[in-house]
Amino acid sequence: MLPAATGGRVYSSFMTGTASPRGAAARLASLAATLRPSQILAISAEVRDLVATGRPVCNLTVGDFSPAHFPVPTLLSGGIAARAATESNYPPSSGMPALRKAVAQSYTQRLGLDYGEANVMVCGGGRPAIYGAYRVLVNPGERVVYPVPSWSNEYYAPIVGAIPVEVPCGPESGFLPTADQLARHIGGATLLVLCSPMNPAGTLFPEPQLAAICDLVLEENARRAAGGERPLYVLYDQMYWMLTFGGANHRTPVGLRPEMKRYTVFVDGISKAFAATGLRVGWAVGPDDVIKGMSDLLTHVGAWAPRPAQLATAELLGAAREVDAFHAVMLPKVEERLRLLADGIATLRKEGFPVDSTPPLGAIYLSARFALNGRKAPDGSVMATNDDIRRYLLRSCGLAVVPFQAFGAREETGWFRLSVGAVSTDEIKVVLPRLRESLMAVR
Repeated sequence: MLPAATGGRVYSSFMTGTASPRGAAARLASLAATLRPSQILAISAEVRDLVATGRPVCNLTVGDFSPAHFPVPTLLSGGIAARAATESNYPPSSGMPALRKAVAQSYTQRLGLDYGEANVMVCGGGRPAIYGAYRVLVNPGERVVYPVPSWSNEYYAPIVGAIPVEVPCGPESGFLPTADQLARHIGGATLLVLCSPMNPAGTLFPEPQLAAICDLVLEENARRAAGGERPLYVLYDQMYWMLTFGGANHRTPVGLRPEMKRYTVFVDGISKAFAATGLRVGWAVGPDDVIKGMSDLLTHVGAWAPRPAQLATAELLGAAREVDAFHAVMLPKVEERLRLLADGIATLRKEGFPVDSTPPLGAIYLSARFALNGRKAPDGSVMATNDDIRRYLLRSCGLAVVPFQAFGAREETGWFRLSVGAVSTDEIKVVLPRLRESLMAVR
């Protein structure tokens, strides 16, 4: 671990491995011993078990959408169905040309970014794109820098044998890193991973904050170029960029500093922007040599998006009016749920309860704090950890949330992710009085 003054942490890639019994040969490769299951999915399983008993639960755990509340665009669902019989063969490994062209054109029209088909690779959702970027950009033993909390970097870094460098971030910066926080860690690093709008916090980079990080990267890469060193790349996860609220504006590294185009790999897709998590169409956009390397790698993994879904997505992205009409309905529904939670928590805070939240700005998430650490539950047990608090809220009032520990955070400060894509407004309204009762019980 780095000294506390540095504000970051370095962890061994194999810190989570399980040793074989003395004298016994390992049955699996060493990588298998380092893999850990998703904490979010484990929590979701616990929630399902409770629901099965008949208990009412407001499930704010998994970052997914209920089709009952958030159906996908009809142009997408209808387009897939129409093509299923005639487009059932393999797609090209880098993606259907029509979709690669549509993504590039969408980035030009909506983000002001100049990319062509050669800069786009299509795959089965955002996860393969993140894995592909990690794998082709990072050698074993090289450093990957990312903020915590953040989504899944603590899993991806060990998989590729990288040295994870965690940069703890707090509510004062929207749980997003600043250039000052990153400056001491990027020397010698190969990859900097950023996400905006951010999972889990539901915040997004203000322009000055992101611009300063870009300047930091460009300065570092100018120094490296002079010495013949490999550059520092930025993996920019913008899966939620179409989902912003309250006048918040999404910014990109390349949009703020065009020179960042040589060093930035975007990860994107239809999963969140179109409530289409199960249709598995994602893409990466970046320098053509990086994109080719990712495509060559994922060809051997077979991480292709289904051909009908790719063609339907291409049609959807090309239909600007339909996209805008869909979001004119979807975004207010997401924002309404986020604001119900934020307003309810604000009311509880005014009543003196130890709770707080960030403003709803983007994605489908709200960061909320239930600062019950050290308090006694009615059964006499002390809530020492965020997971203790999580279990208490689930059992006492049916509020199902995910602690920031599931996103790499180490501090037990009572911060949680609340995800609204799979609940109704009525479920939120009903759980808030129950939450108040649970908080009253531990005052």
